Amino acid sequence: MDKLPKIALPTIVVIILAFILISKSTIIIGSGEAGVLYKTLGDGVVTDKPPLGEGFHFVAPWNKVYVYEVRRQEIFEKMKVLSSNGLDIQLDASAWYMPNYNDLGNLHQKIGENYLQRILLPTIRSAARSVVGRYTPEQLYSSKRDAIQREIFEETKKIVEEQYIVLDEVLVRDVTLPPTIKDAIERKLKQEQESLEYEFRLVTAEKEAERQRIEAQGKADANRILSASLTDKILQDKGIEATLKLAQSPNAKVVVVGSGDDGLPLILGNN
Repeated sequence: MDKLPKIALPTIVVIILAFILISKSTIIIGSGEAGVLYKTLGDGVVTDKPPLGEGFHFVAPWNKVYVYEVRRQEIFEKMKVLSSNGLDIQLDASAWYMPNYNDLGNLHQKIGENYLQRILLPTIRSAARSVVGRYTPEQLYSSKRDAIQREIFEETKKIVEEQYIVLDEVLVRDVTLPPTIKDAIERKLKQEQESLEYEFRLVTAEKEAERQRIEAQGKADANRILSASLTDKILQDKGIEATLKLAQSPNAKVVVVGSGDDGLPLILGNN
């Protein structure tokens, strides 16, 4: 009985130490995350192997694991940039990005966990200033927004893909101009629209007039051809046909044949 406490105490200590060791030697990587292994007694950050994926992992207690989110993420940014003529433009943009999964070790070793502030945001700002500086406020406001968005994306991607960052898209959500410039552009666009509508009405009216001229000319040509083809004999035959039809009408009462100045029948009297 006296020996029981002496045996139980070391066992309890061993169990506690084992529990601590196991807890320090395991890590759970969550959904949409990956871990970068750092070997304290080895070569530091592991860059020649894929990162630790989702799930349960055993890790030596003297090593460390840095967990990164590897899902697609979105960052919003408001920037003040200058147009080609030096006017202040406010640009609201967002970017879809994620760390390069297979290069996560290199990203951690060379840039670090705050790669967003160190690389991505400064690059987007620099690209936005460069691109917007090529355009006038009028182009930014109307026709060139898609081109600006595409150019900012291409310039940013070219830089960050060499820094182990995957950039999926840059979206220009809003372009805000100084109120006086915006009003002037809107007035100009309205005047251009009204001018286009006026030109359209003129073209439509001109086409309608041309159609009427062609139609009138066609009728005149048809009448001329018809007049040239009508002889006295044809006219007389047509007159006889018309008189016979009228004679059959209940309104016709007396038909005198051959009594007209031109020899055509006459119809006298009504019911």
